[in-house]
Amino acid sequence: MEKRLFTSESVTEGHPDKICDQIADAILDEYMKKDVNSKVACEVAITTDFVLIMGEITSNAKVNIDKIVRDTIRDIGYDNVEYGFDCDNCNVIINIDEQSTDIALGVDKYKLDKVNKSSDLIGAGDQGMMFGYATDETSEMMPYPIYLAHKLTKRLTEVRKNGILKYLRPDGKSQVTVEYDSDDKPVRIEAVVISTQHNSEISQEQLHKDIRKYVIDSTIPPNMVDSKTKYYINPTGRFVIGGPHGDSGLTGRKIIVDTYGGYARHGGGAFSGKDCTKVDRSAAYMARYVAKNIVAARLAEKCEIQLSYAIGVTEPISISVNTFGTGKVSDSKLIQIIRNKFDLSPYGIIKFFDLRRPIYRQVAAYGHFGRNELELPWEKTDKVSEIIKEL
Repeated sequence: MEKRLFTSESVTEGHPDKICDQIADAILDEYMKKDVNSKVACEVAITTDFVLIMGEITSNAKVNIDKIVRDTIRDIGYDNVEYGFDCDNCNVIINIDEQSTDIALGVDKYKLDKVNKSSDLIGAGDQGMMFGYATDETSEMMPYPIYLAHKLTKRLTEVRKNGILKYLRPDGKSQVTVEYDSDDKPVRIEAVVISTQHNSEISQEQLHKDIRKYVIDSTIPPNMVDSKTKYYINPTGRFVIGGPHGDSGLTGRKIIVDTYGGYARHGGGAFSGKDCTKVDRSAAYMARYVAKNIVAARLAEKCEIQLSYAIGVTEPISISVNTFGTGKVSDSKLIQIIRNKFDLSPYGIIKFFDLRRPIYRQVAAYGHFGRNELELPWEKTDKVSEIIKEL
């Protein structure tokens, strides 16, 4: 292979789309706390002084959605009218209906057995294909560009919230371009882009200096940059108007940020606001888990898994594996191992990961994968020994 460049981006929790994702998952978490069998498909739209909550929720729980919305916005940092959007003065409109009975037929028709216990014959909540990916180029088994992009946006939020850079506001983005060598290994950083909302008083000169010192230089490994590395900090020169005041937001518009930064394929389904019976979410988590365990078992340097489902059907209708020429065994052998060692039914995934619990708001910003600090069940590599025994 020739040398190549690859770019990924991340956004902070104050980005309008990410605000929506976090609100949706905060609502989901609250329903999971009060009724683990809640069916939630919650969408959020946001703009200046306005938040719309819409979708379908079927649950025995009583939840104060308005309070959840405002508490989430406050926690993100939009708690001051001077920021152009704030938690106490925005209008919150809630338009929630129950889950379609036609969809419920596919998911719930096998829900209970004769003795009123959960059945393993829960149908998939929708059709679709889900991808999971893992690579050995980072300890988190994530592609290097998205790994660094997330580190930069998390650092932006950290220096804002802990008061190091008090003039920053919640909205922000990062972008990292990585150079790969002829062996397809990351060797240097070609470019770093940081765009961050700030107050009107700070000079661009001071902002550039501070972001370089407290965000970029404290995050990017020194051995990965050189004299040719390019830095772009607030390229437009001003970013005072931001968040929902500067741009509208919507759940599910940052699915590439949520996953692998464009390095692996994506089936198209978003995660946030969906309970675990929706395979858009749960099967994507399982596909990541399978791929990560295959790479951890050293059966491939990189691995992409595709699972596909049909609504109401209890097993995936297809499994595909691609190791991009790095596999130590054939892809067909890996598919055989996957079928033998992993329960890919919706109920099996839910049970194995214990997904009927409030764990979702924490992954609604900075990625659903590679988050070792959160001890997420789909990030474990506890199937390695079982996989090896199948060889």
